[in-house]
Amino acid sequence: MSDRPLDAAQLEKRLETYLDPMLFPPGTASEPARALAAFSRREQEFVLHWGAVIARDNRELGYQFTMGALEGLRILSLEALESWVLQAMDLYDKQGQLPALRVFQQVRAFAAHLDAQRGSLMLEAVSGVLERFVCGLNGRSLHIAAGEAPFTDTETLFLPPILGRLPEKEENFRLYKAMAVHQWAQNWYGTWRGGKLLDALASGALSEEALPWLHALETVRLDACIARDLPGLYRELQRLSALLDRESPDWQQATQALRRPGATLEDSLTLLPRVRTQVPPERCYQGLLNPEAVRLRFAARVARERDQFRILLAQLLEEQDGKPLISESPSAEILPETRARLALQPHPDSEGPEGFSYRLLLDGNPVTPPSALNALVESILQDQGEIPPDYLVAAGPGLYKRGAATQDQPETTVRRGEGVFLYDEWDHSRQHHRKDWCLLREHPVQPTDLGFYFRTLKKYSGLIKSLRRTFEVLRGEDQLRKRQSDGEDLDIDALVEAYGDVHRGLEMSERLFTRMHRNARSIAVLLLVDLSGSTQGWINEAEREALILLSEALETLEDRFAIYGFSGWTRTQCEVYVVKRFDEPYGETVQGRICNLSPKDYTRMGAPIRHLSRLLEQQEARTKLLITLSDGKPDDYDAFYRGEYGIEDTRQALLEARLAGIHPFCITIDEAGPEYLPHMYGPANYTLVSDIGRLPAKVAEIYRKLTRP
Repeated sequence: MSDRPLDAAQLEKRLETYLDPMLFPPGTASEPARALAAFSRREQEFVLHWGAVIARDNRELGYQFTMGALEGLRILSLEALESWVLQAMDLYDKQGQLPALRVFQQVRAFAAHLDAQRGSLMLEAVSGVLERFVCGLNGRSLHIAAGEAPFTDTETLFLPPILGRLPEKEENFRLYKAMAVHQWAQNWYGTWRGGKLLDALASGALSEEALPWLHALETVRLDACIARDLPGLYRELQRLSALLDRESPDWQQATQALRRPGATLEDSLTLLPRVRTQVPPERCYQGLLNPEAVRLRFAARVARERDQFRILLAQLLEEQDGKPLISESPSAEILPETRARLALQPHPDSEGPEGFSYRLLLDGNPVTPPSALNALVESILQDQGEIPPDYLVAAGPGLYKRGAATQDQPETTVRRGEGVFLYDEWDHSRQHHRKDWCLLREHPVQPTDLGFYFRTLKKYSGLIKSLRRTFEVLRGEDQLRKRQSDGEDLDIDALVEAYGDVHRGLEMSERLFTRMHRNARSIAVLLLVDLSGSTQGWINEAEREALILLSEALETLEDRFAIYGFSGWTRTQCEVYVVKRFDEPYGETVQGRICNLSPKDYTRMGAPIRHLSRLLEQQEARTKLLITLSDGKPDDYDAFYRGEYGIEDTRQALLEARLAGIHPFCITIDEAGPEYLPHMYGPANYTLVSDIGRLPAKVAEIYRKLTRP
């Protein structure tokens, strides 16, 4: 591209390519073209590029951006102008045209705010980091979202959309982190536990007017809890408070009892009448108490988690018994006869929210519950402080059916919940993510008759035996290590080099031996299966056969593995289908799910890859593989996703996976795969299986090569 600026005629022609003549009269582009001609070629190309990108989504916004950018070029750097564009387009993605329009029409207000807040930090820039940070603290997974002031509804931490109280971005990030910690602490250390605060408000024992004093008391108690359990974070809280807060000695003395170990919400409520005469101090990180928001979440979650707990108990009983539970009534919500078989035994657990946890007893014997049940127990303890006795009964067929139906209902609002997730999507034309653009749901795959499984074993009986022998050798394979300080044999190469060193007057190395070493495998693999409609027929059958063969071989290796299917229908219906989680055993239930896999909709790949990469990140393994079985390139009902957009989004999702230490690999039957897969996966990270009949054997062979030490 030449550095020479375009003239007004050239610019008018370029502008007319995205200013729709059906919306704008002839000559509309002439005025902005004359104004833009006064700027450098780099600035001109910036406006033309973003104008075309924005107009592709909304023609009116494309025009408003162009007019606003002409003013913005005079008062903002291109870097700042890009922030202005991204703020407007993020609002457009989430809230529609009018909020974005206001941003484009108020470029001077944006510039003034930017100048006043040089060290300010946008929540969007750090929300992902904060979510991962809070997840590492403990407790249920919490979402980060923008709100006018910090508060929590016990499922989401709401933080200000922008922070500029301190002069440096790094300091404002620390303040964001402190706010997130304190909202998390309300969950973990019992501000909302058992609904006691909500009950006190409902009964009139606590008035709305007293909430600021109660919150100040709880802040003292939560600070003390954080100081004991997270002393490094507490020091950051103290440093921020010293910069931004003031507290009277009288308040410190009056609240001393809340700093002792074992202090609870009840202690804050007891102390409340004594401190009402004082002005309650406000910490820079404490935010607000929002009982109404908590009330709405609390009631829904308690009912949902009780049902989930009973469903998981039923699944555990079925796995232990090796057969389905039977009920006389197909609409029965619970199976009362299972009460006698189940019990919970409390035991000390310093990591638990109440300092204890439970062992699950089945028929009087301890059993190892699945990780999903352990996580559910922890969440229930956070809310209620115990597992209510009436929870301890297995779900009946009515509850099973209702639970499945609830999961299959479309969401009316774009919000995270159980089995529902929001993910960014990469827009290559913007060169930025569309924030929280894709709504993804997890769906359980119900097991079916094992006829297909047994037919596959019979069809490939010779191959399965061969695979098992090959994988057994791989599991027990020893590796010859050279240049060891001791060992079973001499290393001739090292000895020759040492002899030469001695003759040159150098010190001889002691590493002159070889030793056989058995490699301990530390591998986690996630198999991602394309369930798009184009896999109908022989392709779907071959995919299921490949999963069965590979699963049988992986059982020999004892590698950790999981299996998920994926499909999609626009950005609001990205779907993953759970066949086998990492912590599930490979048995009849998983085999039945593989048999029941069937083609669904389209191939929107970016969101499923991001979701399953996050699951792989949580596995403790040296080698993490994400292997995709697919029959074609990314595609969707939404034509906007087809072609370059979908390929670039998938490529970006794979790059993000690699940055997280995950090795992606694709096995495709698409003969056009070499045209786009090298760009998406890299030239050495895919393979084409031209004969669909060879897919089952090829998958196992590729896995062996990928995981060979």
